[in-house]
Formats: sequence, structure tokens, C-alpha cells
Amino acid sequence: MLTKKYISLLCTLILISVFANAQIRLPKFFGDNMVLQRNGNIPIWGWAKANEKIVVQFNKQIKTTKADKAGKWMVHLDAEKEGGPYVLKIAGKNILEIKNVLVGDVWLCTGQSNMEWTVGQSNNAKKEIAGSNYPLIRHIKIQHAINSLPDDDVKDAFWKVCDTNTVADFTGVGYFFAKNIFDNIKVPIGLINTCWGGTNIETWISREGFESSTEFKEMIAGMPKISLDSISNLRDNGSTKRIESMQETKLKNIDVLHFKDLSFDDTKWPIMNVPQVWEQQKLGEFDGIVWLRKSFILTSDDIKNGATISLAKIDDIDTTYINGIKIGTSSIWEANRNYSIENNILKEGINTIAVQVIDNGGGGGIWGESTQVNLALKNRTILLAGNWKYQVQSILKTPNQNSLPSLCYNAMIAPLIPYSFKGVLWYQGESNAKRSIQYRKAFPLLINDWRQKFMNDNAAFYFVQLATFFAGGNSNEGCGWAELREAQTQTLELKNTGMVVTTDLVTNPKDIHPTNKQDVGKRLAAIALNNLYQKKMICTGPTYKTMEIKDNKIILSFDNIGSGLQTTDKYGYIKGFEIAGADNVFHFAQAFIKQNTIVLYSEKVINPIIANYGWMGDATECNLFNKEGFPAVPFRTMEIKNATEGEKYSIEKLN
Repeated sequence: MLTKKYISLLCTLILISVFANAQIRLPKFFGDNMVLQRNGNIPIWGWAKANEKIVVQFNKQIKTTKADKAGKWMVHLDAEKEGGPYVLKIAGKNILEIKNVLVGDVWLCTGQSNMEWTVGQSNNAKKEIAGSNYPLIRHIKIQHAINSLPDDDVKDAFWKVCDTNTVADFTGVGYFFAKNIFDNIKVPIGLINTCWGGTNIETWISREGFESSTEFKEMIAGMPKISLDSISNLRDNGSTKRIESMQETKLKNIDVLHFKDLSFDDTKWPIMNVPQVWEQQKLGEFDGIVWLRKSFILTSDDIKNGATISLAKIDDIDTTYINGIKIGTSSIWEANRNYSIENNILKEGINTIAVQVIDNGGGGGIWGESTQVNLALKNRTILLAGNWKYQVQSILKTPNQNSLPSLCYNAMIAPLIPYSFKGVLWYQGESNAKRSIQYRKAFPLLINDWRQKFMNDNAAFYFVQLATFFAGGNSNEGCGWAELREAQTQTLELKNTGMVVTTDLVTNPKDIHPTNKQDVGKRLAAIALNNLYQKKMICTGPTYKTMEIKDNKIILSFDNIGSGLQTTDKYGYIKGFEIAGADNVFHFAQAFIKQNTIVLYSEKVINPIIANYGWMGDATECNLFNKEGFPAVPFRTMEIKNATEGEKYSIEKLN
């Protein structure tokens, strides 16, 4: 009979033997059906036993190398032309074979939810899926992950061949782009889908990128170089002590069962201002769940008919109750909350609103315009802005994807380096609309950061400008959504970039996820075909060039007019233009096309000096195009009334 001591020794010897004969391992995104980038050196890398000899075979090539002391190895295959399928074979103490490998053009598809939006969620999904016989288009989805330090590999990921069984889960924008490219040049296309809905841009930029930026280097200095678990513990300990002191109660003792009820006594709860994100108030930097309560008095006449409650916007998720009865919920942080209240819910006398808010990262709470927080009755409107009672229910211990800088970069981009690719398709910005002016620095920083990290200084970087969305703001108030579009336009100053305008592709401006991904992909493809694939064509819409003031009119000229300017309105009315005089008060302008310029005037503006176009979140009515069908880029001729001036990205104190 074996003794415990002998068994323990045997297990130790087995472990030593396994370690000594460590097998070759590849990154998880290397696999059957993958696509390698053509016309340039192809990096292949992985891990093995220290100093182990590695032989890599591909097509007619054979490359050898040796693992370093840490077991890391890499070879660079010589450039290959498009083709396949091939077998990629890696041999050491064991042999790995990756089959059905193509050589073509690889594109990183990244950003937030509008890039993550699938073919199956897009317009005419059944028809698109039925016609998806494109075996030379391949797709891989990188799983959501975060880390405070760069990872060397991703979670399990698998390349899929495009067909009717797989395409529904492909990124919609990426697939429709690839389809248009393939139909024109017949070259295999690989799509690496590494995106995450709701993410801000700061989570996608490396620490080194921030350290190189005068705008962000002070911020990143406050981010410790420690493990995610260590950050979670610091975050939890610091937040718990601070909030328990503020609320004078232990979080573990909180019972939320009756927080929604009319009869609940909230007199000892602290107070915060609504609407205003709580990061700007005493609660401070915090992610987790908070309850907000507000009471008001109604008369017998008030409750005879139904009512509507408006709560501006809530970041991120709310569940709203009146007198203990749930009346609505939403998970779109940019959406206005407008909930109907049935007749039997409101009562004569005291009534109470209770809102459970779940904040997953970044700003939290009810935010927007004070006038948007109200109860609309049949005969009067009760303003609800001001002091609300609040109570923290729980703290989000582990950072989410937006809690701290570089988290998605570390786990979803860094492991891909130095994979070779043709370019990047980027659709992001909705989550940065509160910091639009700073996006002028953040977006170019990301592009330059990725180009440097992938050692591809000239990588194509094509992006989608924010679509029409009912986000509030206008020329007279300032508009963060419009300012974000402007920041995106300014980023075109970087070489080998391109931008798609999408203000005309939305049918429901209250939906932040327009489902027409076909035209988005087609317009991205037009830029790539023109810039990279020698298929010369008009690939963008009119862009503002110069302004001339003549009498009481403004005359605008444009670049990229193609074969001429046009409007889609059958009567020739051009909408979306505003002008202002020295008082900086904007009025909608009458506009008409004259010799491929736009002439603007308004009876309310005698001496105009400024013109805006599409300077609003909901730019549905904007209808200036070139004759090739590309919409004009929103713009302003003078920078005034910024809504997001001075809004900066910052990180929370962790202890």
C-alpha cells in the first residue's frame, strides 16, 4: 500500500515532468480557418519550453527559431500573395497544425455597441443571412475581458467561415464592409471583432499611449501598476469605508426590500441634487447600485387622469417605481426616461418616486436638463429637480470596462500584438459625448498608439461618425453629440484615415443603435476601395471649405462635391442650416444651391457672421448630399458655445 508521503512525491515528480516537457502553445486566436495578412511579413508566435527549437512551415516556407528563456518564440514568414487554403504547421517536442488558412486582408473591427451589432440584428437579417455564401470571408469574436496589466493572450476564440449558419453572429458593419470589398477585388477577408458595447475610448488606449500625451500623462500617473485583484481590493475597501461613514450604516446591514414603498421612512438618508451625476457631488467617484427617492403632493384633481414622469437621462440602468409600483426601466444611459403612469397609481396627498440606479462605470445617476425632470399632469406640471434622498445599496467591487484606463486595451488589444492587418474599422464615441472636446486629443492618441504598438505607422484607420440620435442640445445651448462629431472630423487630419457620415441612415432617432448597417459597411468599403484598392470613386460627402458674407447672406463652398451638390427634398428645400449674427443667437436659415455653393439667409438675422450645419444630436432632417449620394459632413464655421468644454477624463481614488 502506497504511503501519503510516497504519493505526494510521485505527484511532484509528475508535475516536474510535465513542466520539463512543456508543449508548444499558440495564442488562442490562432486556429483553423484563420486569415493571415498578405503582402508583408507575417509574424507567428507562441510559447514552448525554454530554448526549445521551433520549426514553422507554411505554404512553401520553412522558418526555424528557438524559444527564449521565458519560453516565448516568434518567427516572421516572408510575404505571401492572397490565396489558400494552406496548413500552418508548428513543430517542436509536439506538432500543431492549423488548417484551412487563407492569406488575404485582415481588418480589426473595434469600438462599442454599434460595431458589435450583429448581422442578425441588422435590417433585412433573414435575407442577408440567406445570401451569405462567402467562404473566403472569415470572422473571429474576441471575448469581453479586462485587465489592469497587459495580457499575453485572449480568452478562447474561434475563426468561423462565413455561411448561413455563422454569419448572424458576425459584426454587421464589418461583414457588410467585407462583402463589398470581396465583391470588388475577390481577395479573402478576415475580420477580428474586438469590441464591447458601451465602452469609452480611454479603456482602449495603452498606458504608454497616455504617458506620451501632455493631456493625459498626469491622469495615468494615478493608475497603479498592480493586478486587477489588488485594484479590486483597494477599490472595495476605500469605497466601503467612505460610503458607510457618509450613510452612517454598514452596507451589509442594508435591506432594500421596502425602498420602493410609499410608506418607507427615508428621513435619515443623505441628499443629492438631481439632475447631476453623483461624481460631481458628495457621493463622488462610485460604481454600484444607488436608490433615489423623491416625494410630492397631489390634489384630488391631479389624480383623475393619467400622468407622465420624465427623469432626464439615467446612467446606466434604472428601474423606476411610483408608490411601490414599477412603471418603467431602461438600460440606455443616453436615453431620456419618459414613463407613463396609469390612473390608479397616483394618490391624493403624498406620493413617492423611487429609482434604483445601477451604474457600471464612469458617470452615474440622473443627469441632463433640470426642466426634463418633472411630472406632467393634465392641468399642470410639477418640477421634480432639486434635492432627492439617496442610499447606496452595494458597491461594484471589480472594475468594469470603463472604470479605469486601458482595461480593454490590456485584455483585448495587447494580446493581438504583433498580428499583421490591413487596417482598423472603428465605431465608437457615444460613450464619450460628455467629454467631446477632450475627444479631439483622445481619438488621435488612440490611432497613433495602436499604429506604434503594432509597428504599422501607415495602417489604415477608417471610422464611423456618430449617427443621428435624440441626445439633446443645439446651436444655442451647445451640443455634446455635435461636438463629438466635430472631434471625429478633425481627426481626419491624421494620414490614412477616413470617415463615414451616417446622419441620414436612422429611422428612429430615439434608438442609439440604427439597424442599417449595410450602408455603413458600404460607405466604409468605398473609402477603402478608393484609398487602398485602386478602385477610384467618390467615397465621401461634401465637406465645408470656405464662407463668404455678401449683403445679408452667407455663401458656403465645399470640397468633395463629386459631380455636384443636391438635396433629397423633392421641392428642393435644404434643411439643417442655422445662422447667427454678432449676438451668437442662431436661427434656422433658408438655403438653396447656387452653382454648387450653398446660399443661406434668414429674415431674423440681418448681418450673419456664423453658419452651422447639423449642429444637433438628432440631425434627421439634414438633407444636403453630393449627386453620388454621400451626405454632407456636419460643421460649424466658428467655435462657440461648447457644451463639454473643460470636461476631462479622470480616475477614481482607489483607497
